[in-house]
Amino acid sequence: MSYATYEFSGLRGVGEVDGDQLVPLAGLTEIGVSTSIDVLAAATRRPADTVAIKDVTLLPVVPNPTKILCVGLNYRDHVTETKRDLPTYPVMFAKYASSLLGAYDDIAVPPESEQVDYEGELAVIIGRSGRRISEENALDHILGYSAANDITMRDFQYKTHQWIQGKAWDASTPVGPTVVTPDEVDITAAGIRTIVNGEKVQESDLSYLIFSIASLISTISTFTALEPGDIILTGTPGGVGYRRDPQLFLHPGDSVSVEIDGVGTVRNSVVAQQ
Repeated sequence: MSYATYEFSGLRGVGEVDGDQLVPLAGLTEIGVSTSIDVLAAATRRPADTVAIKDVTLLPVVPNPTKILCVGLNYRDHVTETKRDLPTYPVMFAKYASSLLGAYDDIAVPPESEQVDYEGELAVIIGRSGRRISEENALDHILGYSAANDITMRDFQYKTHQWIQGKAWDASTPVGPTVVTPDEVDITAAGIRTIVNGEKVQESDLSYLIFSIASLISTISTFTALEPGDIILTGTPGGVGYRRDPQLFLHPGDSVSVEIDGVGTVRNSVVAQQ
């Protein structure tokens, strides 16, 4: 099944996807730390209040995660284009809840950056708490998967050897449109692609991850407890705009989408920040 966090008639709710409609879950206002796998499965469905997806505003699937852990350099072709050595331990950085956007929200280009780049990624949403999780048990902690675009201000990212100043801008990272549970999709070799203005600029599949989803969960949970609603962005394939010749950056008037087979698509217009 799939779940979404949404707003309708000024009210926020969690819905289970039923075709092109959402069936509200009683008593839940958003997917997050209080909505574990078991809580979502046991929640009372309210079919009498079903709403059409086209009539709601889809929010980031987890509007207020406790943690957003992001992985860089996790596809071989992306490592190759950056002219770096293959990592032996995941390269990680963090974002904040304020970084998130809904799947169809506008991406506002900040006036301070001239190198706004795209990075199509799979987002893993945690659904069960754990610390020092073994790889063998890691997949049991997953609520589901979403599509994401790790929008990056490259001219800020490379000001230092740390990346956070280029990665954690407010309202810059669409995640959604829904959380697709693991029983609904074979993620092992699902295709992932990024499209800018109708042109395919990234394409790969999830079998090419250097560090698997299970290993990422195990590695991260070694140093911090994972909670329901935590988000792990698993890395981007080759083809990012900064490494292309000529370089390709996002500007007001552009459109950008990230598609993951069986998971969904985030599709965003690029606008000037007011």
